[in-house]
Amino acid sequence: MSQPYEQLKLENQLCFPLYACARKIMGAYTPLLKPIGLTYTQYIVFMVLWEKEKVSVGELGRELHLDAGTLTPLLKNLEKLGYVTRERLKEDERVTLVGITEKGDALKELCKDIPMKVGAACTKLDAQDAKDLYRILHKLLKD
Repeated sequence: MSQPYEQLKLENQLCFPLYACARKIMGAYTPLLKPIGLTYTQYIVFMVLWEKEKVSVGELGRELHLDAGTLTPLLKNLEKLGYVTRERLKEDERVTLVGITEKGDALKELCKDIPMKVGAACTKLDAQDAKDLYRILHKLLKD
């Protein structure tokens, strides 16, 4: 049976190459993060904390496009491992602040070369293509 609907052909889906590329790039991160004991999601949490040192769970979620249901168990685990602290804001106990510990900050040294190594996996893009793709993807992420 042939496909009578053009809109249902895989080749006409914007979502598919985005999905396939995301899987390929995540695959490039896995062998680099596994020896450090981090998942990709934990790694991007650290990227925000290395930059800001302390942030609310809500702000972290907005920045990473993750919901509290994803972040809360991840942050509890990182706290158990001694990488982050979590504390309720005294003025508003609904707000939880997440801070990085010295142990969490020390991971920065182990991760500093990861972006360059993963970038090397994207050799089919020249610098301008990479900038354009970054700009376009962020355009799609805007609410």
